Amino acid sequence: MNDVLYGLAANPALPAEVADRLIDGADADLADRLAQRPDLSRAQTAALASRWEDAAVRLARRSLLTTADPDPMTRPRLTLALLERDTAGYAEGPRPPDDADRPERPRLPGDADRRSWARLLAGSPSVEHRERLAACPGLPPDVVRRLATDPATAVVAELAVWTCSPELLAGLAAHPHTDVRRSVAANEATPPATLAALLAGGPQPPARSCPFCDGTEVFLPDTECDGRHRTAERHIHEQALRNPATPADVAARFAGNPCALLRRHLASRPDLPRPAYELLARDPDPRVRANLADNPGIDARLIRSLAADADPEVLGRLARHPCLPLDLLPRLAGLRGLGRSPLPCLDSATRPEITALAASAHPGVRMLVARRRDLPDDVRDALARDPDAKVVNAVAPHPGLGEGQLTAMVERHGVRVVVKVAENPGASPALLLSLAAHRPPAPKVLRVIARHPHATAPVLLACLTDLDGRRVAAARAALPVNALVELLADDDASVREAAAANPVLPVAVMRQLVAV
Repeated sequence: MNDVLYGLAANPALPAEVADRLIDGADADLADRLAQRPDLSRAQTAALASRWEDAAVRLARRSLLTTADPDPMTRPRLTLALLERDTAGYAEGPRPPDDADRPERPRLPGDADRRSWARLLAGSPSVEHRERLAACPGLPPDVVRRLATDPATAVVAELAVWTCSPELLAGLAAHPHTDVRRSVAANEATPPATLAALLAGGPQPPARSCPFCDGTEVFLPDTECDGRHRTAERHIHEQALRNPATPADVAARFAGNPCALLRRHLASRPDLPRPAYELLARDPDPRVRANLADNPGIDARLIRSLAADADPEVLGRLARHPCLPLDLLPRLAGLRGLGRSPLPCLDSATRPEITALAASAHPGVRMLVARRRDLPDDVRDALARDPDAKVVNAVAPHPGLGEGQLTAMVERHGVRVVVKVAENPGASPALLLSLAAHRPPAPKVLRVIARHPHATAPVLLACLTDLDGRRVAAARAALPVNALVELLADDDASVREAAAANPVLPVAVMRQLVAV
């Protein structure tokens, strides 16, 4: 019955008395789901928070708990959630509407509250709690200083990830453990000079330990530490090269580095000088060239040079470059998986360019054009009549197509276009019903049909023969009530949960379910 109760916990039409019964008998998982409801009363909020810590944390993150009496020593997770929420402005999920029986908007903790909680948690024996505290913004300076010298490397490393203090980051760059230096290298608030020093290996003193020599990291091939922390140093360099605050001219020096992984990270930077890009374009590692291929920082000459590459990943990434010259499309149009979404170069193409490409002799080019959902009417209609099924499949979900055009597509191309026709927002209930009955059946079409906003009761009933279709149909308000109630006993747990969450489920049935 758990799946049914989980569904009820999410049902927006759940009566308050049924919610009360669920709260009274809830386990930790059910309580956590109930804590996500947008209509909890003050009493329900208090009951959940008092019994289940996970639920209390979620309620705190949704700004549904007041700051009264959270003892950091007995309820550290709740206290941390309040600190995270109130210092970062964090709010998870929707707030309930203003109402006399809804939780009042809690007061934010004052500075004294925050300082008190933070100081107590900074001395917690739990490394996990101190680590989470280090991620909270707005901490008092004395707490930050204490965390910066914490005996647990994980705490200091977490602080280095989140702090916005350039001075603190510059100091932590000399920390004896490489994990802290790696966090400094990843933080965009780190001063550029400090990032440059981390890449150059000085002037900070050499690190004394790393996760590979102190046993905190599982050894992988070629990661055994000989005391020089080479693998850990590479990880620091990776983060620094990915950090946009690292000076481009400093990063560019790694274009010829023997480590391919570093060159891969470098190839994604959009701010390198042209000589670095030219060197990376000739890199022997295809993944370096692939990362470069869709980099918006490369110019048309390099794009054309990479178009001669033999590696399919390089070409696939190049096709998604926003400045791809349109005359290169015929060379790239046949790549596997390229037509799943519109290409940026086509999104910005002019109407004359779109019209010309839609008349291309290459069906792959026509298919790519057909992915756009704002085509001129004449271009859209021409593509809808295309003799190639791939082209028709691509244009079928276009919102401007009429019922007759959609029906003609299915008549000409059959099962190859059924799913995409079912995705068309203008598909009528009659067309959806005929698509559900199409023979041979199209894989996954019933799931698509059941999700369609025009799916009426007969359409949804036709979708119940398929598991994926039932999972979707069980959540639809148009499903007849008798069929919905039957789905509460379905063999599949996800179907039962979806049915229990359906707001048209009769209240009498809801009461019966919690009375079992």
